[in-house]
Amino acid sequence: KVVQHFVTSSSSSENDWISADGEITVEAAQARLKTKKTKNPMKALLNPQSSFSLSSISSSQINRSLNFDGPSSSSCLRFPLTDFNNRPWRRKLTGGLKIKAVLDSAMMEQLGLKESDVKNPALSSTYRRSEIPKANATVLDAQAKVCTGPTQTKPLSEEQAFKVFDTILRSARGELKGEEPVSKAQLGAFFAGMTIRANAFPEETQWSEGEKRAMDVFWPLLARVLPPDVLFIADPEGSLLGTGSSVGPNFVGNEAREMRLVGALREVLAGGHLGYEEVKGVLRDVLPLATGVSESLLSAFLIGQRMNRETDRELKAYCLAFDDELGAPPVADVKSLTHYGEPYDGNTRFFRSTLFVATVRACYGESSLLHGVEWMPPKGGVTEEQTLKFMGANTRLSVHQAKELIEDEKAGFAYLSLREARPSLYSVVGMREHIKKRPPLATTEKVQQFVRATGKEAIVAGFYHEGYEEPLLMLMRRRGVHSGLVIKGEEGALSMTTRVRAASASKGFPVNYCSGFRSLSSDTALEADGVSRQSFSLEVDARDYGFEPTETPRTDRSVSKNIELGLAALRGEKGPAYDRIVLNAGIVDHLLGCEGADDVAVAMERAKEAIDSGKALKKLLNYIEISRKMK
Repeated sequence: KVVQHFVTSSSSSENDWISADGEITVEAAQARLKTKKTKNPMKALLNPQSSFSLSSISSSQINRSLNFDGPSSSSCLRFPLTDFNNRPWRRKLTGGLKIKAVLDSAMMEQLGLKESDVKNPALSSTYRRSEIPKANATVLDAQAKVCTGPTQTKPLSEEQAFKVFDTILRSARGELKGEEPVSKAQLGAFFAGMTIRANAFPEETQWSEGEKRAMDVFWPLLARVLPPDVLFIADPEGSLLGTGSSVGPNFVGNEAREMRLVGALREVLAGGHLGYEEVKGVLRDVLPLATGVSESLLSAFLIGQRMNRETDRELKAYCLAFDDELGAPPVADVKSLTHYGEPYDGNTRFFRSTLFVATVRACYGESSLLHGVEWMPPKGGVTEEQTLKFMGANTRLSVHQAKELIEDEKAGFAYLSLREARPSLYSVVGMREHIKKRPPLATTEKVQQFVRATGKEAIVAGFYHEGYEEPLLMLMRRRGVHSGLVIKGEEGALSMTTRVRAASASKGFPVNYCSGFRSLSSDTALEADGVSRQSFSLEVDARDYGFEPTETPRTDRSVSKNIELGLAALRGEKGPAYDRIVLNAGIVDHLLGCEGADDVAVAMERAKEAIDSGKALKKLLNYIEISRKMK
């Protein structure tokens, strides 16, 4: 699937060839491109007043200018930020920057593509890997209701339950038409949810009368067609479903590495908890996910632990289990390093500012390491990897290359994909879509140290659900960092807002709630790891720092819109995106106890100067250029 990207200054009226939902309209693009011609394609590329046709570019020019991101189901043809003589693009960014995606019909014919092969990389949803099989929608919807916590679970009505069990039965028999089959991971997650609810949940979230009636009707039929591992998950002791089946009590797994998983899962299905070594051992036995490991058992284990609300010991195991997967982490020679733990599944509604905040902080020596994935369920929103990839950066860096970028004064920050940093954890991305609800990994992946530093280290992580702020801070302390901060930003991400809190805001902590700890001087009593820390919590009101209340810019899954907002702000264009970048840089510097940020007003002015001077934008362009040269 091939899409060509290019950067050009233009007005919004020039987007008339992109449909309202952001999809590329090839016919409209062709018609537009035919209206003007040029003999110099690169001149047209950088000239907002002209346009060009790809068919006018010679094959030698294409070979010199197109950048292939490497083998991937979503590989893209793209124009990098260089001209056709491989000279870095130095043009000053003026006017409204727009990222566009167009594929000329002549180029499509030359490459042997059909229109159906073209996808729009401007939208986050198109970054989902095509090799991940789709889940059955009926059962997935049921999982969203029954595979959650003791108080959040919503029992199925009789009509819903009959429909779900009928879908599972027809899928198991191979008779399901017009729908995706119910996957092994879905079966594991769904029946784990049903079993834990029956065994351990309060009465109001146990099986409804409708679910009981549906089970009475369908279970004798399902017991004949479901595989042994699923029968074990649905009735591990042979006592729930009234059939006296011996499958569950006698099930031990099909091979050695499943045996520990089955033993641990018995405890989880009963609503129990496990020790640190037991969870760590299970994870290391079965990951990376490979042929021979039951996806039903693993998905049941992952969602079951989340439904039981993980203990600190269990979360530590998920957090630390694969620290040595690639050996000891490299150590960057920098005075400070902040690890940013954004939710891996991205933003679907609002501007995501963290990448641009990192470029600002790099201007005054506060290095950052961002990490994540290209696309992650359940939200499948805009991520840093999508943003950087769209702009032409190399998003397949090794941990050692990330360390080099952090140390490089021209950049001062880096992005690492879980794909390269922790292959074992990356191997379950597809399964996580079929689990539907977030497993424990969704919490612990935000508290990672893929690169270490010679100076002070800090971790910043986003959260949404009340009750996870303290476990996140516990994991940060376990990591031994000098400072830690959790932020309830918009969408549960890190971006604090200048919007005034609505009177009808949801229960729990408000948006802009922050809690954390920071290192103090040596004359304070030390904690167990030898670092003295001061704890704090507060709600950040942007008005207290001189910001006028503004609505948060919406992006609605648009990668290009997120880039447009961020780059406009880095060019010094004042507005909501600019304010959010300054606010988030200044507040984080102050709360982490960064050098020169004791006075929050000074910290804000420092962030503004980094933007207004053009230094932050230069850091970003430098990063793109340097990363692309790394092999």
